[in-house]
Amino acid sequence: MKRIATFAVLCVSALAATGAVAEDLNGADTAWIMTATALVLFMTIPGLSLFYGGLVRTKNVLSVLMQCFALACLMSLVWFAVGYTIAFGSDGVEQGKWIGDFGNILFAGMSMDSMNGSIPAPLFAMFQMTFAIITPALIVGGFAERMRFSSMLLFSTIWLLVVYSPVCHWVWGGGWLGAMGLQDFAGGTVVHITAAVAALVTAIFMGPRKGFGKVAMPPHNLTMTVTGAGMLWVGWFGFNAGSALAADGSAAMAMLVTHLSAAAGSLAWMTMEWVRHGKPSVLGIVTGMVAGLGTITPASGSVGPAAAVLIGLSAGVICYFATNYLKQVLKVDDSLDVFPVHGVGGILGTLLAGIFCSTQLGVFSGNGFSEGIQSIGGQFMVQATGVVSVLLYTVVATFIILKVVDALIGLRVDDEHETQGLDLVLHDERGYDL
Repeated sequence: MKRIATFAVLCVSALAATGAVAEDLNGADTAWIMTATALVLFMTIPGLSLFYGGLVRTKNVLSVLMQCFALACLMSLVWFAVGYTIAFGSDGVEQGKWIGDFGNILFAGMSMDSMNGSIPAPLFAMFQMTFAIITPALIVGGFAERMRFSSMLLFSTIWLLVVYSPVCHWVWGGGWLGAMGLQDFAGGTVVHITAAVAALVTAIFMGPRKGFGKVAMPPHNLTMTVTGAGMLWVGWFGFNAGSALAADGSAAMAMLVTHLSAAAGSLAWMTMEWVRHGKPSVLGIVTGMVAGLGTITPASGSVGPAAAVLIGLSAGVICYFATNYLKQVLKVDDSLDVFPVHGVGGILGTLLAGIFCSTQLGVFSGNGFSEGIQSIGGQFMVQATGVVSVLLYTVVATFIILKVVDALIGLRVDDEHETQGLDLVLHDERGYDL
């Protein structure tokens, strides 16, 4: 990380020497956001790829790795073409409540001299691009081992434009939720709720994997999953602390609370398994880490260290029970537990941000309410409005997209191909040829 930061500083210095950077550019902010951008991309490839890849069966490991990698490529171009302008519009133009203006199609308004605050506008667009990459990639966990590759690409493209980009505008791009005062520092609603709800809707729409509930489907390579989990933890610092868009105290506090919540979530989930099943599992401790990270994400710019520990502990316990309830009681095959971990965590963190942002809670105090809001109740209602509206919109929009894609090219591979495995059927390759 130190080498990346040093390289970024050298790049900024070189640009400044040529006069190519506007006078109000802040070199420290720019260097940090360049580093954070690389960290967030590191979360997806290789972090999320390895985390998800280890959780599926041997016959489907390449399909999951391929999906994450292909989405990194495709979503980058979709964001460049039109996703960014739907979310953020163009500079100097008053944005609407629902979507941005279309002045930045193909990054038309970008130049080396254009700025977004104290950092170059192209850097801001690139940083936000990494969020647009990882959000559709998270949904992969909901339909793993049964969706056609072509269907996944079409679904993800439409979903980015219809769901992610508009919701991003609502919260961060000058839309109605941001104007209302919603506190979502790094993506509890924008990333985790949208992706997790879409994963749940897709899992229900497509139905369970063949043999679900009757045949054991354990992770094929937990070593791979733990490796990916470590990359996610490190990359998440860019995700949350980078959302400050500056190298300042806000970024430092976001990094601190992110780490504390991840640690608390890991131990809470591990303890729940230890007490209830007699042994702590490796899968449990890394899943608890993701729950802690996802839950602190919306609150990382709002709360202090003590509250972050409480948020992490609650994430580990609540997401643990949510995971068991979804699989064992509701019998929903959300293959890699996207909704009970990211969705429940995102909802919990967004709501708790409305409580622990208060400055009147002693050691658990946070950074204050949004402008115009005077009480915990008022802030909590804004947070709840954000959760409910994003959840409902994502449910309806995702269902319609699934119906359209299914009608056009079909969503699911047939039973014979599912039994054989997607690696051979869709890619004519094997993950392991020993």
